[in-house]
Amino acid sequence: MVMSEYLSLSEASELIGKSKETLRRWDREGKLLAVREPMSNYRVYPKEQVLELFSDFIVEKETESNFVKADNDYTVLELFAGAGGLAVGLEKSGLKCVALNEIDKWACNTLRKNRPNWKVLEGDIKNFSFTEYYNKIDVVTGGFPCQAFSYAGKKLGLADARGTLFYEFARVVKEVNPPICVGENVRGLLSHENGRTLQGMISILDEIGYNVVPIQVLRAINYKVPQKRERLILVGIRKDIDVKYEYPKPYKKVYNLVDALKKGDLFDCEVPKSAGSRYPRSKVDVLKLVPQKGYWRDLPIEIQKEFMGGSFYLGGGKTGIARRIGWDEPCLTLTCSPAQKQTERCHPEETRPFTVREYARIQTFPDDWEFYGSIAQQYKQIGNAVPVNLGREVGYSIVKFLNNYYNVI
Repeated sequence: MVMSEYLSLSEASELIGKSKETLRRWDREGKLLAVREPMSNYRVYPKEQVLELFSDFIVEKETESNFVKADNDYTVLELFAGAGGLAVGLEKSGLKCVALNEIDKWACNTLRKNRPNWKVLEGDIKNFSFTEYYNKIDVVTGGFPCQAFSYAGKKLGLADARGTLFYEFARVVKEVNPPICVGENVRGLLSHENGRTLQGMISILDEIGYNVVPIQVLRAINYKVPQKRERLILVGIRKDIDVKYEYPKPYKKVYNLVDALKKGDLFDCEVPKSAGSRYPRSKVDVLKLVPQKGYWRDLPIEIQKEFMGGSFYLGGGKTGIARRIGWDEPCLTLTCSPAQKQTERCHPEETRPFTVREYARIQTFPDDWEFYGSIAQQYKQIGNAVPVNLGREVGYSIVKFLNNYYNVI
């Protein structure tokens, strides 16, 4: 990686994967000090300082591909499948979905309509037994919700988690006995209940015969997804297996909103036209004053006060409010509703939320993947999904593990 002696704000931001606003705040706090570049007098960051302080964030060598061909027909049982983001990604990596469980009827309709050959088990997971798949499935996956446990004693056991959806995830893993299980969740699981919830999950998997690989939070922008989404990955390896699991390697190239909505490397055509939500006139009048990559602080001061109300005088940046995404940046994490005030994601040029198909593109769903239900239901399904491309890269890491496992037994 060739760099000059100094890094601009943009270069430093891209190198360590932190926003420009974060770097500016660190500058103010004295954590990362900008200096005046001798020739231009611009504020820049000494390269050595950035490399020394943030070496853990820097990917020195660009990953060419995580692709690996499956040596066998590997099978997946997916729980909490939603609208299929992870399942489609795993399919793209060469894994075969044998069955998928989901409670939401609209998401189930989406799965059935797009993949008639998939076995969709609609309903509460508590009502299903999976013992028929014992020793017949290679990987159990699932995006279980983050719920607090009821603790009994010092070490949490499977019985203590009864009533939570992680209990159901672990129950199914125990019933199926796959070589590997993969759970995914929000980054907040790391700190939920001061970390006790995650430790409880690890001890439960230990109890049912699985060693948990050191936890990682994968940043979607490192895996060909034009969105600043993060997912915590929890990988369990059956204790009788002495094969190492390796997370997918990050790519250096980061895709932006323009790559999602325009023809380019990610998609071979412009985003298809589709329905979408609309802002009320009062909101349009405010947001049309916000520039690309701007937010409420870019409004005239009197409009700021009126729009923010009492929040104007409270602390915190609230950078998601009245936020317009720029073409040349990844989108902020999509939510289940495209017009929430606290997490605004306004189109870069038009003063409106992203449409359903734009939402799907930002989550890297293929254009022919249709969503069923009302517009609100479709947004919910897409906003809750694992980005397809992230799922594909995780899938490659699973395929690599299974290839190694079956080659040594």
